[in-house]
Amino acid sequence: MSEHRRKMPQQPPTGGRAAARRAAQQPMGRGPAPDHDSAAGSPSASYGPPSTHGGEERPYGGRAEARRAAQRGGRRRVPENGGAGGGRRGGGGGTPRGGGGPGRCRDGGRPPGKKRMIDYPRHDKYGWKRWLPSWKLTTGLFLGFIGSLLGASVAAYAWVDIPNEALSAKQQNNVFYWDDGTQMAATGGDVNRQIVEYAQIPQAMQDAVVSAENKTFWTDSGIDPWGIGRAVWNMAKGGNKQGGSTITQQYVKNNRLDDQSQTVSRKVKELFISMRVGNDLEKNEIMAGYLNTSYYGRGAYGIQAAARTYFGKDARKLNPSECAFLASLLKGATYYDPAGSPEIDPTATAEKNTVRAKKRWKWILNEMVKDGRLTAAERAKYPEFPKVKPRKQGAQLGGQVGYLVRTAEANFINKNDLGITTQQFAKGGYEVHTTFKKKNVKALEDAVSGIYKEYIKPEERPITDTHVQFGGASVDLKTGAIVALYGGKNATEHFMNNADTTGAQVGSTFKPFVLAAAMRDGVRNPKLDKVQGPTDRTKVDPDKSRYNGQNGLVIKNYDGTVWRDEKDKEWRQVNDDDASYGNIDLREAMEHSANSPYVQLGMDVGIDKVRQAAIDAGLLESSLVKGDVPSFTLGISSPSAIRMAGSYATFGNNGKQNDPFSVTKVLQRGEVIYEHKLAPKQAFSTAIASNVTDVLKDVVKKGTGRTAALPDRDSAGKTGTTDRNNSAWYVGYTPELSTAVDMYRFDDDDSAKDRTFESMYGTGAQPKIHGNSFPSRIWREYMTAMLQGTPVQGFPEPEELDGEPVFGGGAVSPTPTPSPTPSQEPTEEPSEEPTTQAPTKSPKPEKSCTVWEWPCDPSGENNGGAANGGATDGGAANGGAANGGAANGGAANGGAANGGAANGGAANGGAANGGTETGGAANAGTTGGDNGGGRPNGGTGWGAIGG
Repeated sequence: MSEHRRKMPQQPPTGGRAAARRAAQQPMGRGPAPDHDSAAGSPSASYGPPSTHGGEERPYGGRAEARRAAQRGGRRRVPENGGAGGGRRGGGGGTPRGGGGPGRCRDGGRPPGKKRMIDYPRHDKYGWKRWLPSWKLTTGLFLGFIGSLLGASVAAYAWVDIPNEALSAKQQNNVFYWDDGTQMAATGGDVNRQIVEYAQIPQAMQDAVVSAENKTFWTDSGIDPWGIGRAVWNMAKGGNKQGGSTITQQYVKNNRLDDQSQTVSRKVKELFISMRVGNDLEKNEIMAGYLNTSYYGRGAYGIQAAARTYFGKDARKLNPSECAFLASLLKGATYYDPAGSPEIDPTATAEKNTVRAKKRWKWILNEMVKDGRLTAAERAKYPEFPKVKPRKQGAQLGGQVGYLVRTAEANFINKNDLGITTQQFAKGGYEVHTTFKKKNVKALEDAVSGIYKEYIKPEERPITDTHVQFGGASVDLKTGAIVALYGGKNATEHFMNNADTTGAQVGSTFKPFVLAAAMRDGVRNPKLDKVQGPTDRTKVDPDKSRYNGQNGLVIKNYDGTVWRDEKDKEWRQVNDDDASYGNIDLREAMEHSANSPYVQLGMDVGIDKVRQAAIDAGLLESSLVKGDVPSFTLGISSPSAIRMAGSYATFGNNGKQNDPFSVTKVLQRGEVIYEHKLAPKQAFSTAIASNVTDVLKDVVKKGTGRTAALPDRDSAGKTGTTDRNNSAWYVGYTPELSTAVDMYRFDDDDSAKDRTFESMYGTGAQPKIHGNSFPSRIWREYMTAMLQGTPVQGFPEPEELDGEPVFGGGAVSPTPTPSPTPSQEPTEEPSEEPTTQAPTKSPKPEKSCTVWEWPCDPSGENNGGAANGGATDGGAANGGAANGGAANGGAANGGAANGGAANGGAANGGAANGGTETGGAANAGTTGGDNGGGRPNGGTGWGAIGG
């Protein structure tokens, strides 16, 4: 066997690839000699299996030879005797299955061709490997791409020129117009920007921006390739469109490009111009241009204007701490100005901005030390955040104009779909046409000023009359256009816009939304829950439905279980001045601003439905408190006066809601770029809207809003007074205008700490401020001035409702009740009035006056006598001699039938005005806190007081 392996065969094998494959499949070794009859040189004789006649050893081949033959492409030596496999290109006697035809490759593909300069497909590979680029090909392609890119970049660089200084880098005016087209104010110009030379810019300011924005500024070529790459990639995939810019690039964008768009094309253009600027301009020129064109907030454009705006000094006098603060503003003045910009973004409050500004200020100073641009000893001189001046407007923006301009600016920036930001707007060049009417603004300001002059005297009463604030807004009822605002005494002295969100709770002016929800969505029916589910509801009719108006009413869930807070305490709702009303329909409850009926109604309807009704009417969801507490229906939220006026306009506009707006159109370079378009939504049916209006008309005719009644026409409105007398509101409307006025005490001095709303007991020499006092008088005087001489318009008649009688809070149908004959007799003794006999705290002067009378007259009859509730303005039918006579407080509603033995006896209104269980000593204590604690059993209800 070994001899045969060492010795080369005498006769070469024949056959080609098929024969080679057959040879490879045969076992090695000797075999019997072939049959002499076999044809010499035939494949079967030479390579096939041994025959039965004997065999001969395999002449040349085996597996090694087969492998070598396969590597040669199936071509083998031609047998010398020219057998069947003879011929260099012979078929080898193989079968078709073997794939051994002429010129065939091992893998069934084409034979390898001649090697080329670009060897692709690869000449020496087979199958899929022929299409796999080699490392040489890959490297060549990459180098070619880089070379092409560099070539294109060189060409672009050579082609691009540095643009001239853009016109937008020069501050322009923004001009604001009244609704009649006359100019109201112009902002911008020299007030907002002054160019300073490089020598006037302190080194500390340069160091601060370098440490914060671009540490390699002094040595780089003007671009950050990796930063640009990240920014372009983010923009290409729709991500964050900021970042990646050096100081040079920001200078180019602000000063040379006149293009603030966040696009890939602008980034590419900025890249090449920045490269040219970095090579052709001095770094000092770039730094000065950057600091002179950057926006620092408050209309300050450039380092000089910023220094004067925030610190009242020239830029050259800034210290490192002040420079670090100004450098922090470059990240976004809206979010780093300690004064806040809530009119632009509700999250940019003064508190949050101050935290952000201090954090970045400290970081910049520390980075300056880290970078060797500020010594540790110098850094130690500035442990405290620098004192920043309060925000002020220019002289022409004093009075109410400053508030109007800020409101219009915020309206345009928040509503435009052009991507115009605060920074771009501050550069000027815009003509803003507003909805503000000069006559209306002056009339509202005069009405407020009259109250200040006549009643608010901080010099005489510093404890009660300081920090008194008024706010107001008036909108066109049909369109939502804001025609007037009152933001404060002077925009250059009082910086908070009182017409916008202030945090003042709206109180009982929220109750119309509860009524609208009850009429639209209905109350839940617990009796049908098991059959039809909790979605079964009964819509409410305000005249047919009655609720329990008891003072200290235990509030329950809609299924009858007692509502309890997180401390497992029940809620006992009190009414203003602790008045009890017994069974009362919802119209009358609105007239008296009774709390307990509407709190229970809100629970029956569902707080979620009440919240949605308020939003549908026009309030912002962000202005409403979260959670499902009972007091939600009493106005513990704090919408703005603008939004309250707009939401009441929805009811007066037959249920159509329009968002309040203050900008009609904006022009730039003489072309209109923005125009407001009305988009009313039908928030409530005309039946619901007309019935809400009808109920609110009665509030003005014979309820808490009587002091707002107009002399020559109908109006609808609602008063609001909050817990602890912290704020008071009146919101009302006619077919022409809807106006909201609020009053509160709040110190908006930026230097004050822990500022809170202060109670108004004694303010303006009044024992207590209700919505029907100063706010309603301001409303009346303003509306009278605006409507005087105009045609009288009426509200539409209330449409028929599909509501049904609903009895809540333990109220029962009056049908089976015996005829209250004694109720026709007025009560002569005021001492029987249950709302004033057992005060829950030390008697205050306001207890001698009612919520009906303003100004308060302590000398009048006790709580609604003949002077304000007797025959002249209510008679026996509306209060009797003591505002609680036979019809509305005597035997039928406060005597034996609803307070004596028949309805609780001593427990609920006996001789001691409450007995011991629900009143008495418990009703004279202070367990539940001021004005609403459900004092009897230590309940937690505090609620806003209606009034």
